[in-house]
This record gives sequence, C-alpha cells and structure tokens, in this order.
Amino acid sequence: MKIIIATDTYYPNIGGAAYFAQRLASALQKDGHTILVIAASRRLHSEFFKHKGVEIFGPASFPFKIFNNFRLPFPFFLKMKIKKVMKNFKPDIVHIQGHFLTSDAVYLSAKDMGVPVVGTSHFLPENVLHYFHLPAPAEKLVWKIAWKQLRGVFDKIDFATTPTQTAIQQLRKIGFARPVTAISCGIDLQRFNKNNDGRYLKTRYSIPDKPVLLYVGRLDEEKKLDDVLRAVAVALKNTDFHFVIAGVGCMDKSLKELVRELEIVNSVSFIGFVPDEDLPNLYPIASCFVIAGMAELQSIVTLEALASGLPVIAVNFLALPELVKPGENGYLFEPKDIGGLSQYITKILSDENLRKKMSEKSLEIIKAHDFNETVRRFESIYSSLKKI
Repeated sequence: MKIIIATDTYYPNIGGAAYFAQRLASALQKDGHTILVIAASRRLHSEFFKHKGVEIFGPASFPFKIFNNFRLPFPFFLKMKIKKVMKNFKPDIVHIQGHFLTSDAVYLSAKDMGVPVVGTSHFLPENVLHYFHLPAPAEKLVWKIAWKQLRGVFDKIDFATTPTQTAIQQLRKIGFARPVTAISCGIDLQRFNKNNDGRYLKTRYSIPDKPVLLYVGRLDEEKKLDDVLRAVAVALKNTDFHFVIAGVGCMDKSLKELVRELEIVNSVSFIGFVPDEDLPNLYPIASCFVIAGMAELQSIVTLEALASGLPVIAVNFLALPELVKPGENGYLFEPKDIGGLSQYITKILSDENLRKKMSEKSLEIIKAHDFNETVRRFESIYSSLKKI
C-alpha cells in the first residue's frame, strides 16, 4: 500500500507522539509499504528529506520557541502545497497523528481526494497549556477550543484510534461519541530488553556503582520532576542510590538549581539527551524507573522501562495505572505525595529480592505491547479501508 503518515511533531522534535510516528513509518516501510511522512520542515522553506530511510515532505515552517524544538508550518497556502504533493504520491490510505495545522491540512486534502483517513489521537491540552502561563479563565477557554478542534477533525475521519482505554475515556468526556479503538504505541521487545549491556554508559556518564533510579523524558513542567527530586532527597537519608535524569527541556536550569538547594548534587546526574542507539542500553543499568508526569496518555518511556525489566514507580494519574500494578511490578503514588514517593523509592532500592520479583512481572505485562502487533493491527485497519 501507499501510505501517508501526517504528524504535527516529528524528527527532530522530542516526544512520545513524534517517536511513535517515526517508528510506525519505519516499520511499515520495512514491511514493504511505500511511505510518505508529511511533517513540518526543518527550515524556513518547504523540502523533501529522509530520516532513517523514510521519505518526508516538510511544508515550510518556523521555530515556535515556546515549545522545545517544535516547528510550526506557515498556514498560508499550506493545504494547497500539501494537496499537490499528495496528488503526486497517490496514497491508498492516510494516517494522521493529530489535528493541528499539518494533520488538519492532510485530512482535508485526503477528503477532497476521496482517500480513507485513519486518525490516532495523542492529544492532551495539559501537555501544552503550561508553556503559555495563562490565567485560569483563559486556560479553560483554550482547553475548550483545543478539544473542539480535535472533534472537528476526528468526528469525520474513517477510523479513530488512541493508545489506551484511559485516552478513550478522555475523548468520551469531551463528547466524542464515535467508535474509537485503543491500540498501544507498542515497544520493540528486541531492542529494549533486560539483557542489553549498558556498562559503557556508566563509564561515559560517570555513574557510580550503586542502585540507580532512572528517569527518561522531557524536562518540562508537566513531568513534575521537582516532586521527584524532593522525594529523592528524603529517600537518600534512608538508602544509598544514584538518580539519573536523561533528557532535555525548559526546566533544565531550575531543576539543577533545586538539586543544589536540596544538597544532593553528588547523588544526581543530568546526562542530557541520550542518542537512539544508546537508549536501549541505558535502562538495564538502572534498578528502578520513576515517572511523575501528569499528562501521560500511555508513556513510551514507561513501556521501554518495562521491556527492560525494571520496576516502575509512577504517579496514580491518567494512563499510568494501566502499566503499573501496585505491589506487583512497582507502586503508584498520589500526585504531590512526596512522602509516599520517597517511601516507595526506599522500599524498592533497598530490597534486591523485591526488585527481581517486580522485574519478572514487568516483563510479563509488557508482552501485550509488542510493537509488531501494533503494526499488524494498523495494517489490518488500512487494508479494511483501502478502496478496491
């Protein structure tokens, strides 16, 4: 099949939705499909380029500095440019990954051309609103507008998906009544596994030989790493370990300042962005993974941690309880419960037998999220919609 994947966030952007779109495009191409990704260009003019062998058309865009590494396409003549490219490509199916400018223009063009459209929603307003620092009434208005825009697109597509049952519930809350299917973002269980050797990364980043608590992801406000650091400071009084933070974001400076204020500089490492080729080897050097993000519709990094056999301590919010079973493969703590989080960190990092038991359960749970099955399900959907 000839498949267009349209997304509002793609390489070199950092984030779960961008990574999912990249992995899906690559996997479909490896399966023999002809793929074209449509996403914002990397510069001020339109361009065709390749990323990991996948062809990408980038409509002219500009850097949107409010978001980390995000680029916004120029809206002028956007649909016209995209439609011309789509007519030349002649897709059998279109799969949009959102509802903003790029995805919306591709959706409208596909409808004009009579091409079936699959849509996957990764959207939560909470992931973006905090960047604007709006007063509460304005934030509420923007929240309503954003969901209305999503419905304006997803109410009319041919097949709707989202990563989790929790995400479906979020759509139901805004009045989305059409059928929607939960399909996990999935994880490559061969790339991410507990047998990967990350010892060279301990040397590269000067990580001491002691239990490691790990966080991987953006260093942005909704990730609540300030709460994690405060809990780490308490837990360090009860057990010896090292906290490794892998990622970049707008909170980088303030988090490092908090580490100094808490006087835990020698027990925390900020290692920055970890390249894709090294990331699967990072998780196995850890003893436990922690995530406190309040806007997780699934959390790809949590899937990666589970696939690597790690116990996970997660905030009891949105979709994370679908992946973390308290007392089995980790623990859930309530938002802002610094004391509870610190107790769970201490409990897991001071008990090797508990870690082994939880590791086995994580490896059992992750089997339901094999990326091969994710790709197979989407291929089945495409085939059912493709016009003869």
